Amino acid sequence: MSAPELPATTTLRLRLDDGVLHLTLARPEARNAMSAVMITELLATFAAIRDRRDVRAVVLRGEGGNFCAGGDVKDMAAARMAPQVAGEPDPAAAMNRRFGALMLAVDRAPQATVAVLEGAVLGGGFGLACVADVAIARADAGFGLPETGLGLPPAQIAPFLVRRLGLSHARRLAVTGGRFDGAAALAIGLVHHVVGDDDALAQQLAATLAQIRRCAPAAIAATKHIMAQVGAVELDALLDDAAARFAEAVRGPEGTEGTMAFVQKRLPAWAAGAGT
Repeated sequence: MSAPELPATTTLRLRLDDGVLHLTLARPEARNAMSAVMITELLATFAAIRDRRDVRAVVLRGEGGNFCAGGDVKDMAAARMAPQVAGEPDPAAAMNRRFGALMLAVDRAPQATVAVLEGAVLGGGFGLACVADVAIARADAGFGLPETGLGLPPAQIAPFLVRRLGLSHARRLAVTGGRFDGAAALAIGLVHHVVGDDDALAQQLAATLAQIRRCAPAAIAATKHIMAQVGAVELDALLDDAAARFAEAVRGPEGTEGTMAFVQKRLPAWAAGAGT
């Protein structure tokens, strides 16, 4: 299979390395605030890899020592000032909802997603942390939900925040602006690992990617799909769908290879280079 055709980007740096897409938000002069252009490029990137099981994982991080400082204030101002046309969506609502589409694209990505959280992790960046499968933070990262302090609701982030942390923590963060560091993020379950410096960050990322490589890519995709339906689909119907997906997997190439590798006491083909 040829390498996936990734979109040309001006606000992202994309690097595909041994099945891992390293996706770096690259507006360091704005602490990687998400502009309309960046959101469009992120959506195009996730669309390009959606059906590619040879892309095993996506690593999200920011350039210049910050993950993401939220949405671009200039774009918000432009949407607020844009004329409203009868019968057409409010430009501000359309802009906000487009970020929601990005949240869904990352949340529903069949690949494993890993967020590397440094410096500012605010607003929309906070939202991306909420939909990453694995979140690794530096202890000195600065998390925040500043929207309510600006007179705005974190509209597209709020549902994912509740799902990640539960209603109690989500409401507390909403009414206080949610300022805290990496250790507090670990304590409330927002992130999974906290490290002290760049070397430890690189080691934890490498260890996480090695663990991901031990898991079969189609099995990861199926498992994420099943988990995403919990609470949205009636349980009997969900279990029926899960059983059908299990049968497809156990009869398919991954299930065959995985069970044979277990019997033969070797690593399966997809785990080559993952270590023991």
